[in-house]
Amino acid sequence: MSAATKSSIILALWAATTTVLLQSSSCSAFSPSPLNRRTTTALNLDGPDPGTKLVSNRKEIAFDGSRFFETGVEDEDCIPTQEYCLVDPNSGAPIRLSVEEKERMFLDALQSYYVSGRQVMDDSEFDALKEDLAWNGSEVVNLNRREITYLEAMQAYIKGEPIMTDGEYDQLRDELRENGSSIAVDTEPKCYIESGVCTVTFQQDKFRNNLLYLPMLSIIGFLWLGIGYEILGGRVNPLVLTAFGAPVIGTVGKAITDTFIFPDNFVAYGPCPTCEAENRIYFGGILGVEGFDNEGKIKCKNCKSEVIVMKRSLRASTLPKN
Repeated sequence: MSAATKSSIILALWAATTTVLLQSSSCSAFSPSPLNRRTTTALNLDGPDPGTKLVSNRKEIAFDGSRFFETGVEDEDCIPTQEYCLVDPNSGAPIRLSVEEKERMFLDALQSYYVSGRQVMDDSEFDALKEDLAWNGSEVVNLNRREITYLEAMQAYIKGEPIMTDGEYDQLRDELRENGSSIAVDTEPKCYIESGVCTVTFQQDKFRNNLLYLPMLSIIGFLWLGIGYEILGGRVNPLVLTAFGAPVIGTVGKAITDTFIFPDNFVAYGPCPTCEAENRIYFGGILGVEGFDNEGKIKCKNCKSEVIVMKRSLRASTLPKN
């Protein structure tokens, strides 16, 4: 190759290089380089049209254009991942329970464990039930120190190792009942399969108990007004005279009623342990005729079952089945 040919080739390469450099220098400093440009690709995911409903395992799933949600969930359906459910032994389907039913199961589990030493549900199931009640704002799961002591005392007594005397236990039980504790009062009947005995706790009927004093209070009140009218000559308003003599009327009327008319009177009421029909029982005497003392027996007006009621503990129970 001649020297002229080599020179022409070199000049051509130099010219091409100079052209490329001039083009690159003319680009803006803020414009992206052609080599560094990113290419974006739109992902076209073809979903169902808004309003479309899909059916899966008896549940409808609707799509509103942005999300999927269940539409076939009814109020009676129980969702195990969100609440405590009872499983149907036949179908295996979860059953929704009311808060009252869950509270009853919680108390039964506690009393069965502390009183008889039987565990009616495993720890995980009990914890799930307790958590569900806590989320529902139930006060049953929040036991105070006195209620825990009461349960521990029952458990220790069953084991033959009492931690308190009978008097202390009765005082603690009465205190909890006066405060309306659900631990010491069983307002719902419960039955034991082994013996067939059904038990429930009655409550004092304060309204009817106070009505027993009404006849004598009325008589003493009219006598007070009559004697006051004769002595004062009607110069004092009867309402003022009644208000002035209220302490005397109340004290005398109550003393006469408790001593002569209804001695040791006590009225209790509660559901029948068998059929839950409301029944009442009266402890005490009537005009010198002795009635029930520490233990009373009534017959349910609905199912005719014999119910034994203890006055001190108000525990009502049916007779064992043979």
